[in-house]
Amino acid sequence: MQDPTGRRVVAAHEGSEKQQANRTWLVTEFILVGFSNLPDLRTMLFTLFFLTYLVTISGNITIITIIHVDRTLHTPMYPFLAVLSLSETCYTLVTIPNMLAHLLMESQAISITGCWAQMFFFLGLGCSQCFLLTLMGYDRYVAICHPLRYSMIMRSTICFWLGALGFCSGFCVALIETTMIFSSPFCHSNRVEHFFCDIAPVLKLSCTKSASKALVIFFLSILVVLVSFLLILLSYAFIVAAIVRIPSAAGQHKAISTCAAHLTVVIVHFGCASIIYLRPESGGNRDQNCLVAVFYTVVTPLMNPVVYTLRNKEVRVALRRNLARSCESQSF
Repeated sequence: MQDPTGRRVVAAHEGSEKQQANRTWLVTEFILVGFSNLPDLRTMLFTLFFLTYLVTISGNITIITIIHVDRTLHTPMYPFLAVLSLSETCYTLVTIPNMLAHLLMESQAISITGCWAQMFFFLGLGCSQCFLLTLMGYDRYVAICHPLRYSMIMRSTICFWLGALGFCSGFCVALIETTMIFSSPFCHSNRVEHFFCDIAPVLKLSCTKSASKALVIFFLSILVVLVSFLLILLSYAFIVAAIVRIPSAAGQHKAISTCAAHLTVVIVHFGCASIIYLRPESGGNRDQNCLVAVFYTVVTPLMNPVVYTLRNKEVRVALRRNLARSCESQSF
């Protein structure tokens, strides 16, 4: 004869398991917490981010256009810069429009499929930019250390395949990481403590806490960020050694000036990437993480057109020349 109390315990236990299973599979969308704790600042943040976004898009499109129309910029360095500008434009399209929409709307929801797509393209473009900046560092190394062989080494076909390899590698890494993160259901919560779907905040919501999964993702982040940065440092070590051997101060200054813009972008890009991704667990509080994320999703893409326009003499001269031509054609 079974104890009625025992039956109730078993039934309650079965009901608890069933409820847990339902809870696991009912998470069909996420809530991006974002800036919901700053309701009074939403309008100001929207205006600030929107204006920054417009300047970023306009600047990058200007760089792409000027490199395309001006034949003096058809050397390997500048097509790499045009591709970087295009990548930055797509990079901002992945996160900023959605963030701006959520600043205006009450609903902060995003579907799991939408979250997967956003993370995939964000990581793919971010990894590709790391590889592209590495290629640009190699381009500067060849231009300064082997100037007589530059046109032979950096042929257009070689540059194309190197760039294609960088983008394919970046999106392969993104596919592996995104697939691993979304391979298990989400059940702890549906609140993503961020304004977009990034690795750490989404991984926290996974039902299965796998140390091996987190370790593989961390290893891939090290592979992309640290190895790319070390290769750039190696290129600049050879560049510095070559600049020291240049006899004239004017020659040294010219060589340094060709690297200044690239080096500035490298420091900012890899500095932010290291703070966010080169750690097994997400350190700091949510507000600190969001602040750093705003910097590398909103401010860093803005720096590319600003730095390369202000610090690169050839781009400035080409921009003035084409603006003068445009004014002359309009006057006639």
